[in-house]
Amino acid sequence: MVLNLALSSLKFRAAASLASFVAILIGCGLLIACAGLFETAIVLQAQPQRLASAPIVVGGSAGFKLPDEESQVVPYAERAGLPEAQVAKIAGVQGVQRAVPDVSFAAVLLPDGAPQTSGSSVLSGHGWDSAALGGYTLREGGQPQAPGQVVLDSATAAAAGIKAGATVELAVDGQKQGFTVSGIAEPALTVQSPAFFFSNGDVQRFSPHQGQVGLVGVFPADGVDAGELAGRIADQVPGVSVLTGDDRGAAEFLGVDASQLPLILLAAVFGGMVLVVMALVVSATISLTVRQRQQELALLRATGATPKQVHRMVLAETMAVGAIAAVCGAFLGSLIGNQIFSTSESIGIVPPELAFRQDIIAFAAGIVATLAITYGAAWFAALSAARARPIQALAEAAIPSAKVNPLRRMGALVFGAATVLLAATTVFMPADTASAIGGPAVLTGAIAVALFGPEIMAYVADRFGPLIRRVAGRDATLAVINSRARAVAFAAALTPITLASAVALGNVYSETTAQKAQVAAYADQLQADAVVSTGNGGVSPEEFAQIRSTPGVGTASPLVTSSGWIEQPYDGNGSDPLRLLGVAAEDQGGSVLSTPVTEGSLKNLTGDSVALPASVADDLGIKLGDKITMRLGDGAQAQVGVVALLDSPSSYASMVLPADLLTAHTTSGLPAQVLVKAAGGTDASDLVSKLSDQAKVWPGVSVGGDEALTQNFQASADVEAMINYLLAVLAIAYAAIAAVNTLAVAVLARRREFGAQRLAGADRGQVRRMLFIEGGIVAVTGLVLGIVISLFTVLPMAISTGEIIPSGPVWVFLGVVLAVFLIVWPVTALSARLAMRRSPIEAVTLPGQ
Repeated sequence: MVLNLALSSLKFRAAASLASFVAILIGCGLLIACAGLFETAIVLQAQPQRLASAPIVVGGSAGFKLPDEESQVVPYAERAGLPEAQVAKIAGVQGVQRAVPDVSFAAVLLPDGAPQTSGSSVLSGHGWDSAALGGYTLREGGQPQAPGQVVLDSATAAAAGIKAGATVELAVDGQKQGFTVSGIAEPALTVQSPAFFFSNGDVQRFSPHQGQVGLVGVFPADGVDAGELAGRIADQVPGVSVLTGDDRGAAEFLGVDASQLPLILLAAVFGGMVLVVMALVVSATISLTVRQRQQELALLRATGATPKQVHRMVLAETMAVGAIAAVCGAFLGSLIGNQIFSTSESIGIVPPELAFRQDIIAFAAGIVATLAITYGAAWFAALSAARARPIQALAEAAIPSAKVNPLRRMGALVFGAATVLLAATTVFMPADTASAIGGPAVLTGAIAVALFGPEIMAYVADRFGPLIRRVAGRDATLAVINSRARAVAFAAALTPITLASAVALGNVYSETTAQKAQVAAYADQLQADAVVSTGNGGVSPEEFAQIRSTPGVGTASPLVTSSGWIEQPYDGNGSDPLRLLGVAAEDQGGSVLSTPVTEGSLKNLTGDSVALPASVADDLGIKLGDKITMRLGDGAQAQVGVVALLDSPSSYASMVLPADLLTAHTTSGLPAQVLVKAAGGTDASDLVSKLSDQAKVWPGVSVGGDEALTQNFQASADVEAMINYLLAVLAIAYAAIAAVNTLAVAVLARRREFGAQRLAGADRGQVRRMLFIEGGIVAVTGLVLGIVISLFTVLPMAISTGEIIPSGPVWVFLGVVLAVFLIVWPVTALSARLAMRRSPIEAVTLPGQ
């Protein structure tokens, strides 16, 4: 009977039911999208392309096994190769028919001899033997037999209009060279990246890592299962990663494994934020709808319904709407998940080869979490109405009390204290980890506001009512009275507005502040008058020699970047390895490293040596002259001596190695930039001009001033910032939709009130102006609260970076302010128009409020 009554009553509250439906629908869709992102990060499915014909792919070590947490493996920043001796061991495993080594190096086609500035991320040069790994077959011509010959893939040849026998120019290892096209090869499957196949002699000449191969493709003998053979190879050849199926894509595409942690962080942080936002939004929406039915529920109590029956009826009504919304949310979650993943791919968070996975587990997790949140929100919302005595409930229906119960008050105080504690802790954290501590302050602060909401609205009406009347005129008198009397209803709209503005301002300005500090810390370590950069694999030794001998050059140093760990004594950085910089030792012209040296000398930065930040050395008890073991970006161990201690900033510090040492352990094997300082008496702009003229004959090389130092690093930092921006946009959009819902429901529920006002002599314009002032009170209050809450994240972040004033564009603040009023006033105007469609006589006879 209770269920029938609940279902039959839904059609009489279409607006309130629709508001709950939309809030639950979008929340469920976002949760399912987050679950899909998390599943994608766990599975890391990437279809192999150039290696698709090899059933088994063997690569170097999968990653660094953390000494303090041996179950966790962190992917290396560079490709971990295999010694050539390992190929014979792999080929000797029982059941292996053939083991094909693959050596990759930078090779870029130069159309019409023009320099090309893209393609550095693709190592397109390979030996002809490795064409078998992708099932390449010759469509024209023959295989490369002698040095100077090359086979092009069919897609590249067709795009450039090249036939077998033609002569082409390629940038190989940073140098422009001419080759004869001996043949055109067709892959067995579609391959997105270009592939150029060279003779064995050229492979030996161009290989960036002599004595190593990048990968080994294994073909099992007839009748041998690939999975069983992979297990035997892993057992008999330790220290390698053996991949089958879709896992082979991780070996082919270097960025797949590295995208796991960013995806997990994106899914976890965004999922947690959505859970909190959804709980607040759904609770506010359901509480508003229940509050507006207080008179109806009181009449049920007065006619004999028990508190338990009223409670069950409200639960049944809400869960019926929630179940339908959750089912529809499954379809929305698929669309949102694919869109978020596509956006993440387009801005560089994940590689394009990674496939998005979202199966039944993701959908089930999102639906269960949604229904649990909906049930909890409905249970608490119905509790006060069910427990109230009939006479008391009728009184509350007329003038709802703004006073919150002791449990809510205690919860608000706890979350408010947590906000202050998080902010205070952030101040004393290093800048590179401060955002992880201070970020949740926007959520805890918003929860505190949601719990205290009715009393906040009542306080604003009492304390600032006279000011509002003076500013807004006589129409504000009734608006202020309504804000006080309907504090509970207005608090439901206040919560999402506060949340949206707090998340937007807190996320964006904390990220821009941290990003500015990070880029400044990187740039402050280096100094240069000119920066030579390349996008075609790296600067060759010949090009570096020409740069060094250019008139006006005082100091020239390769710049190599990577990441790694101090393994002994272990630095404890785990999934956040330290940045590694590779530069040349200090010479007569000085050093391109501008960080002050506290002990030792950069003149000794040669061979197996390292210059450490003094803060890192102090933490690990390392002294000048000590030998330490480092784990470099390709997984190689290096025993290095400490030749200098640097006065680096405690946050975003870098370990400095000789450029030759670090270059040998990068994927490309060549530096991507050269830093140049002008000799005495040479103007920096003249030096840039000379180098620019010289670089015209070098493929893909550009020359800029010292501002070019941070361009590549800024691009990397922008990718990290995009994660926070994406989170902020989605959270704001959800909160904005929730604000629209609650405002629309609150206005539409007052049709009888508007009818009575119009019968008393007010016209539509006066009622509309009153609603606009009410909306303005909610908007301004929500904005002020959001700004205050965001300061608990942004200010501590700025202090941790050594600043007082946060960094970021002013237009973001202005945009948030504009967005709040664009949310509040248009929906108020539309809802008011709908609420006053009927004549005053018809309106006052409507059931409900």
